[in-house]
Amino acid sequence: MPFAQLVIGPPGSGKSTYCDGMHQFMSAIGRKCSVVNLDPANDRTSYPCALDVRDLVTLEQIMSEEDLGPNGGVLYALEELEHNIEWLEQGLEKLGEDYVLFDCPGQVELYTHHSSMRNVFFRIQKLGYRLVALHLTDSYALTLPSLYISTLILSLRAMLQMDLPHLNVLTKIDKIASYGPLPFDLEFYTEAQDLSDLLPHLALENPIMQHPKFQGLNTAVIELVEDFGLVGFETLAVEDKKSMMSLMQSIDRAGGYAFGGAEGANDTVWRVAMREGMGTMNIRDVQERWIDRKEEFDDIERREMEEEARTGETPSLTNDAGDEDSDIEEMNKHLPDSGIKVVRRGKSD
Repeated sequence: MPFAQLVIGPPGSGKSTYCDGMHQFMSAIGRKCSVVNLDPANDRTSYPCALDVRDLVTLEQIMSEEDLGPNGGVLYALEELEHNIEWLEQGLEKLGEDYVLFDCPGQVELYTHHSSMRNVFFRIQKLGYRLVALHLTDSYALTLPSLYISTLILSLRAMLQMDLPHLNVLTKIDKIASYGPLPFDLEFYTEAQDLSDLLPHLALENPIMQHPKFQGLNTAVIELVEDFGLVGFETLAVEDKKSMMSLMQSIDRAGGYAFGGAEGANDTVWRVAMREGMGTMNIRDVQERWIDRKEEFDDIERREMEEEARTGETPSLTNDAGDEDSDIEEMNKHLPDSGIKVVRRGKSD
C-alpha cells in the first residue's frame, strides 16, 4: 500500500521548498520517494519531478486560449486534470510503491470550496494510497493577531473541505525571531486554545477593531474555531534535521506509515531512530531553539560545521549495519551532524 503527502497551502508558504527538502530527507533515510508536480504554473521545480501536470496542461496555454487570469487559469487547469484523471492514474502506476509527494497549487480556493482538487485527491485515494494533507503556512502569520485568526479560519475550512488525515504546519520557524517578539509563547499559537486572549492585542493592532461591531465579530470567529477544536499546528525549519525528523514522525503517525509494515530493507535506520526517540522536538524545544536561545544554538552548529570541515567527515543518515545495536551506534555517531540542504535552482512558492 503506497503512501503520499498532499502538500497544500497559500502562495509563499514554502510548498516546493518543502518537497525538495523532504525528497532529500527521504532519500537519506533510504525511503524511496517521488515528487509529483500538480501546479500548472510551476515551470521551475528544484526537485526531480517524476510526474508533471504541465505535460498535460499549462497555465500559459489556458490563459491564452481561454482569456483567463492567473487564478481563474489555475482553477480551469485543475478541472482539466479532473476530467483527464486517467493521465494521472497511469503516471502513478509507473511509480509503483514509491512514497509520493504531491506539490499542489497555491490558490486557496482549491482547498476551501472548489471541488476539483478534492475530487482528484479522492481518485488518488481509490488507487490505494494512504494520504495525508499537509497544509503549510508561513510562520509570519503569528506576528499579527488578525493574520493569525485568518490562518485559523483558512486551516479549519481546508480541513473540513479535504476530509482527509490532516496536519497544519508553520513553516520557516527558524525566521520567527527576526520578526520581533510575540505576545505569547509558541505553544499558545500551535495549540490554538484560549484564543480570547488575542482580543486585546487585536484591538491594539488597528483602532477600528475597537468598534463594538468588530469586537462582536472577532469574538464570534474565535468561538467558532474553538468550538470545532480541530486546528493545531506543527512547526518546521526545512533545513534543520531535527525539525524535519520531528515532523516526519507526525506525518507517519497521521498516515499510518508508523503502524504498518511498509518499510523496506533500507528503512532500518529510520525505524531505529524513531524507536530510540531521536529527532523528537516538542514545542518547548522549538521555542528554545528558534526564539529563546537561537543565537547560542546557531553558534554551536556553526562550530560543529567548522569542525566537520576540518576533519573531513561526511556524515550520513544511511547505514547498512547488520543488527540493531550497530544501527543505533551509527545513528548516535552521525545523525547530530547531518542536515538538509535545499538547492533552489529557480522560483519556489
